[in-house]
Amino acid sequence: MKFKNPYFRKSLSLYALLLPSALLLFCFAYLPLFGLVIAFKDYSPALGILSSPWVGFKHFIHFFKSYQFIVTIKNTFVLSVYGILISFPLAIALALMCNQLKNGLFKKTFQVVTYLPHFISTMVMCGLILIFLSPSNGLIANIAKALGFSLPNVMANPSAFKHIYVWTDVWQHLGWDSIIYLAALAGIDPTLYEAATIDGATTMQKIRHIDIPLILPTAMVLLIMRTGSILGIGFEKVYLLQNVQNSMASEIISTYVYKMGLQGAQYSLSTAVGLFNTAVNVAVLLFVNFVSKKTTEISIL
Repeated sequence: MKFKNPYFRKSLSLYALLLPSALLLFCFAYLPLFGLVIAFKDYSPALGILSSPWVGFKHFIHFFKSYQFIVTIKNTFVLSVYGILISFPLAIALALMCNQLKNGLFKKTFQVVTYLPHFISTMVMCGLILIFLSPSNGLIANIAKALGFSLPNVMANPSAFKHIYVWTDVWQHLGWDSIIYLAALAGIDPTLYEAATIDGATTMQKIRHIDIPLILPTAMVLLIMRTGSILGIGFEKVYLLQNVQNSMASEIISTYVYKMGLQGAQYSLSTAVGLFNTAVNVAVLLFVNFVSKKTTEISIL
């Protein structure tokens, strides 16, 4: 077989290396998309996808009219936006602070200490949270008792759930999220700092006029990608921290899909909810990307 394109022929070995990954991506990311059709059917495992009757937007309308619609959308949106507002600027601040450390050994130690929580599994992290916040024998409860106070059962308080979820997530992933900003800061031309020093600029002025403007494109790209999954909060942590008392504040789209689909065997309804979630995420991604392109000329599309 002859290839007329010389560039393709020269890169044939690279395409061969790419082929297994491309096949896996196609098999596990694109072929399953056919299953989305059950969102518009009354799917029955006995009948199969093709033989199940069409019902159009019945399951979407059912979800929109259910009392869980407002609850799940609100909780998912609050947790996501709260997390972005807290973790996004803190990751930049941590990277800027770490970039100013001069002691090499202390800087490396500081980075390792902030990175380590990221490698704790979600299951272990949730177990630690429940142990620490236990009102009877938790670490914080024992400290409070030693000081003459009593710790309430915060895990049973719906209003406290979003704070527990977001701030423990910040503690776990803040150091890891700052890596890409540190990489962007490492790529800044040192002569800019030298020129600023000669002009008498202070450390804060260097951060304001050199560091922040030069990492802004990276920050904007990450913000666009983050907002593109505004309703895509992970399932595991929320589900593991969820209980009967805080369910009104912890029921999000992913946990609702799990309960309806796997526990309730309502496959069509759960698929419709998941498809709606994806559509909203895509719409938000395109909108934020459009606004960013118009205001800062930075976009990912």
